[in-house]
Amino acid sequence: MNTTKRISSISPSLTLAITAKAKAMKAEGKSVIGFGAGEPDFNTPQHIIDAAKDALDKGYTKYTPSSGLPALRKKIAEHFEAEQGLVYDPSQIIVSSGAKHSIFNTMFALVEDGDEVIIPSPYWLTYPEVVKVCGGVSVFVKGHRENHFKIDPEDLKKAVTPKTKMLIFNSPSNPTGSVYTEEEIRAIAKVCEEAGIWVLSDEIYSQLIYDGVKHFSIARASDYMKEHTVVVDGVSKTYAMTGWRIGWLAAPKEVAKVIDSFQSHATSNASSISQYATIAALSGGKEELVKMRDIFNDRRKFMISRIRAIENLDCIEPDGAFYIMLVVDKLYGKRFRGRKITGSLDVADMLLEMGVAVVPGIAFGDDECVRLSYAISKEDIATGLDRIEEFVKEVF
Repeated sequence: MNTTKRISSISPSLTLAITAKAKAMKAEGKSVIGFGAGEPDFNTPQHIIDAAKDALDKGYTKYTPSSGLPALRKKIAEHFEAEQGLVYDPSQIIVSSGAKHSIFNTMFALVEDGDEVIIPSPYWLTYPEVVKVCGGVSVFVKGHRENHFKIDPEDLKKAVTPKTKMLIFNSPSNPTGSVYTEEEIRAIAKVCEEAGIWVLSDEIYSQLIYDGVKHFSIARASDYMKEHTVVVDGVSKTYAMTGWRIGWLAAPKEVAKVIDSFQSHATSNASSISQYATIAALSGGKEELVKMRDIFNDRRKFMISRIRAIENLDCIEPDGAFYIMLVVDKLYGKRFRGRKITGSLDVADMLLEMGVAVVPGIAFGDDECVRLSYAISKEDIATGLDRIEEFVKEVF
């Protein structure tokens, strides 16, 4: 069967491949600590579950407007203003089946064949695949390890060409956990404004930030940026609602209008029950969010301390999300059980033998690291890091 070029060109997910190997090992009865989790290990807060049950009991199981329930779009607009100081009319909000869906909708609406899309590296592995599907060309700008993997405005400026259409900006970042300061974001926004390009700002981790660090949306940087930025967010990470599949975007009115039109033909509305649950998520239960964030922060600090005690390993302290990039390049050129270590794929494969599943950094555009998630129990983190230390001791 001949499939289309746009579909055939998509690369398989390395995260899913590692996860599949780990599951197969578990099915064989082997102990595996999985550091690949991209979702909170907490259950959805009860008041959100209750709201979904109530929606079912009331028969709210029909189609909604393709752009989302009016009450939900209004609640999201209020959320943007309260949390980030961004004022949007509800008509500028489009609710989709997850933030990933919103990212695809944005790219499909704004990127033409041959347009260049700048992606800071390390990056979430889906970004370049979506650019590819939409006919665009990914241009990578490397973040500096000494600056917490964040890109420099001058490097961004050098990457801009007449074909540049968009910058994908992600703060807090997956996979690095880095959070850009307001000053850094304003400098990047200035480059975008001078170049006349769009920004897709993925802010799905905006409420998972620690120790007083503040989130600043690039859409706040200037009037130009507000009119040339599409902000993507959702409830998956913040409210432990990954399976509910609700994300959204806030965009200039004309962009929101065309995305609504496209979505009406592509998928129609997101789940009606999930939308009612999301209204409840955004209406209260802040204490649940604080509790989750405090637990993540405790795990984060524990993991950083434990990693830094292991010889030949290092990490850059993340300020947000629930990931750490474990720097493993000091192991390269050495051997583990007779095999030479040449990159992050080797490290990931060898760690599986030790009963530890990590995501190789090459999946995110940085082959010097592997990604660890601390969205698992502290006990599992401790066990997993003990096994990683055992692995390092066997390397020579």
